[in-house]
Amino acid sequence: MAQLLTNTYGKGRVRVLRVVRGAEGRHDVYEAEVKAMLEGDFAATYLTGDNGKVTPTDTVKNTVQILAQKHLGPCPQAFALALGDYFLSAYPAVAKARVEVTLRRWERYAGRPHTFQGGSSGLPYGRVEIDRENCRVEGGVRGLLVLNSTNSAFKGYPKDAYTTLPETDDRILATQVDATWLYAARGADFAADAAILETLLTTFADTFSPSLQNTLYLMGQAALEKVPAIEEIHLAMPNKHYLPVNFAPFKLENPGEIFLPTDEPHGQIEARLGR
Repeated sequence: MAQLLTNTYGKGRVRVLRVVRGAEGRHDVYEAEVKAMLEGDFAATYLTGDNGKVTPTDTVKNTVQILAQKHLGPCPQAFALALGDYFLSAYPAVAKARVEVTLRRWERYAGRPHTFQGGSSGLPYGRVEIDRENCRVEGGVRGLLVLNSTNSAFKGYPKDAYTTLPETDDRILATQVDATWLYAARGADFAADAAILETLLTTFADTFSPSLQNTLYLMGQAALEKVPAIEEIHLAMPNKHYLPVNFAPFKLENPGEIFLPTDEPHGQIEARLGR
């Protein structure tokens, strides 16, 4: 007979948008996608089909939408915490909740009170893992596209019979940053998310890059130094290649102006930094 080693269930890709209606017709818009997963005393539904302790995932979806009316705002961690607290208090069978909230950016258009346009890349992200004694809170950003058109090199690597990549002193460095940082305490000031993001971007922009690995490390190091409230940071940064187009067959020169974007395959660079 098979043993049930672990189990979790919940609702994924719950989408909700909140319009906060202010004075004189001014609105603020917040949109989120939520994944809420529950652990606890649910073995019976797996082993025997007894659903006596299983809150329907449709109820989980409804809970996300209803709590959004009060708690969905510019801080994804705050919404995730509100949901996690509710699941633990309302459902006795739940021992642990894991809630992930990803925000879509809507930016006000030209000062208009109720007109918005899709924001720049990089989606704010929060994740909470909470039980009746402990709470782990993470912030982050997903899909942040950044590019330096110079100030990057790659050379000095080992070469063998299968190596075709030429060394370069000047290349385009582009990546799509997925960053997650761990807060030291539940009561941390989550407004520090903005300072962390600004530090990551400034470090990428202002630091010469001998490798994407070194750039990743320097970005994470700068974030840890800037914000004492976080304990560690994880960065995943694919190397999005832009390769110079060869104009030689046409007896023309390409003085570093025309490049071929290549999304795949790509180098995948990841690391976790702590204090």
